[in-house]
Amino acid sequence: MALLGLLLFLLQVAAREIGYRLGRRHAERRNANAESVGVIVGGMLGLLAFVLALTLSFNNQRYEERRAGALAEANAIGTAWLRAYTVGHPRGPEIARLVEEYAALRTEFVRAPATSTALDAMATRSGALQAAIWGQMAGIAEERRDAMAESLQRALNDAFDLGAAERYAFNFPMPAEYFWLLLGLTAVSMGAVGYQLGLRGTPLHALSLALIGMWTLVMLVIVDLGTARLGRFQTSTEPYEWTLQGFQGGVVVPPMAPAAR
Repeated sequence: MALLGLLLFLLQVAAREIGYRLGRRHAERRNANAESVGVIVGGMLGLLAFVLALTLSFNNQRYEERRAGALAEANAIGTAWLRAYTVGHPRGPEIARLVEEYAALRTEFVRAPATSTALDAMATRSGALQAAIWGQMAGIAEERRDAMAESLQRALNDAFDLGAAERYAFNFPMPAEYFWLLLGLTAVSMGAVGYQLGLRGTPLHALSLALIGMWTLVMLVIVDLGTARLGRFQTSTEPYEWTLQGFQGGVVVPPMAPAAR
C-alpha cells in the first residue's frame, strides 16, 4: 500500500507538471483563455470527486459484507457445535470435534495474507472437513428423523453455506476497471489543474502538493477497502476466536438437584 501510494503521488505530480508546462507555453502564445479553462477544470474535478465517492461507497459496502459474513459464519459454527452435543447420538461428539477443527481452519483462512500460498490447501482441507462432518450427519439421519437431528442438519448446512458466501466475498475484490478509471481520471484532472495554473503563471506548488496528497489518501482508502487481504482494513477474526473460546471445556451436563420434600 505504501508503494502504491508513492506511485499514485508521483503520477499526479508528473501529470501536474506536464500540464503546467503546457499551460505556460500556451500562455506565451496567448491562444488560451484561463477563465474558460477554469470552468472545464472545475467540471473535471467535480466528476473525479463523484467517481471517488461512488467507488468509496461500493468498496465500503464490500468491506462491511466481509465483516458481517465473518460474524454470521462464526455464530452459525457455534450453533452447529452446540446442537452436535445436544443431539443425543454417539456421533454427536465426533461432529463437535470436527466442527472445532473446522472453526480453527476458517480462522486461518480469514487471517491469511494475500501472499499466502496455503489458501488453496485451506480450501481443500475445508472441503474434506465438510465431507467428514456430513458423513457423520448422514449416519445420524439414517437412524433418526426427529426434530433434534433435523435441527443439527440445518445448523451444519447454514454454517457451510455462510462459509461459501464468505469465501466468495474474499475472492471478489475491487474490479480492475474501477481502479484504472480512477487512475485515468486523476491523472487527467491533475494535468488540467497544472494547465490552468500554467496559463495564470501561478505555480502554487504547496497547495498543489496538498491537493495531490488528499487525492492519494482517498484513493488508498478506496483500494484498501476493496481488497480483503491488503492494507489496514482487514476482516477481524475475533468472532471466530470468541467461538473457539466457547468450545473450551465442551458441554458439561450438571446433575439434577434433588427434589424438595
